[in-house]
Amino acid sequence: MSFEPEHISSLFENATEGFIITNSRGKVFLVNPAACRMFGYSTEALTGQPIEMLLPSAIREKHVGLRDGFYSHPTNRVMGHGRDLHGQKSSGEVFPVEVSLSTYLHNEERYVIAFIIDITTRKSIENNILSQQAQLEKLTAEMRELNTELERKVEERTTILKEALQKLEQSQEDLHLALDKERQLNEIKSRFVSMASHEFRTPLSTVLSSASLAKKYIKEEEQDKRLRHLDKITGSVKHLNDLLEDFLSLGRLEEQKIAARIETFDVQELCLETITEMQSFAKPGQYIEHIHAGIEVINSDKHFLRNILINLLSNALKFSPADAMVAVASRTNNNLFTLNITDHGMGIPLHEQEHLFTSFFRAANVLNIQGTGLGLHIVKRYVDLLGGNIQLKSEEGKGTSITIQIPIHTDELFNTGN
Repeated sequence: MSFEPEHISSLFENATEGFIITNSRGKVFLVNPAACRMFGYSTEALTGQPIEMLLPSAIREKHVGLRDGFYSHPTNRVMGHGRDLHGQKSSGEVFPVEVSLSTYLHNEERYVIAFIIDITTRKSIENNILSQQAQLEKLTAEMRELNTELERKVEERTTILKEALQKLEQSQEDLHLALDKERQLNEIKSRFVSMASHEFRTPLSTVLSSASLAKKYIKEEEQDKRLRHLDKITGSVKHLNDLLEDFLSLGRLEEQKIAARIETFDVQELCLETITEMQSFAKPGQYIEHIHAGIEVINSDKHFLRNILINLLSNALKFSPADAMVAVASRTNNNLFTLNITDHGMGIPLHEQEHLFTSFFRAANVLNIQGTGLGLHIVKRYVDLLGGNIQLKSEEGKGTSITIQIPIHTDELFNTGN
């Protein structure tokens, strides 16, 4: 079915959208009544005029270049995606429009059809919606602030009430009830209280008893006995310090108060310094061997790596017998740092190995050895913060091997502060 010319003419004349046809020079060739009403011009006033007369004055000159570019690469397209378009009426009033362009050839001349819709009403509705949305967001923010203030006041009142109850509750039974309630609310906190009360009691008792006995050995020939008790005091104080360091590290990790700080350092030098420090805590005859392969200077968190190495070496020495060797192997390749620590100690039962990286867990075969069960958990958290992974292989009665792999920051990333 084909349309007769009078149908095409009726469509052009009676359409509610504006139709403007321009020739290859950007002059208005044909315009329909809807476009004339939209812009406030007569057909005669528009015909033959550059299309730029219908644009806001500020962009007319720039539009000439855009128009020429369109004629060089003509395509049918909808204008205005990602930005607002405006037209200018004969009165000078600027208003929002939506424009679609089509192009065709006639007698080897390029013509462009512009379909124009006045979207003033739509924009007004959109602006009203945005305004209402902004008001809603403002009200929501105010509600959040009020809620936060209310929660703060409730928390303050709760704190005051707890302090009052603590002053009133003097009996041991009330204290145990309070601790029981706290344990129900926070499993990690309960484990901390239990572990701290147990682990601190033994070294403190040793310090007190050894200090008391050391006072009795005042004669010169009793120097060996006095030194033996002083060694016990030193060992107990070191154990207390290790406990506190584990608890403090766990607290900082749980509260997310620490983050990796990347710096450039010699990783082989770090390993050797830490091994020398840990060797002083070895049992008689225990020794640590270290080999390194690959580049020595890397970009990573030196503090994290040192703490990882201290925890792993401490476990290896603690759970290995006297005269045993602990092997430390470090390697850098393909932007990856690998650290392996192998001991020939008591090993870990297979059925308990899956729990080793959880907090406060201790294998059944080491319960008679001092420790908090936090070392491997802290190591795992540090490795996670560095974006690495950790693997453990152990056989009861033969020893344990732990391998960590940590990505090394490239020079490009490091230099940009990432």
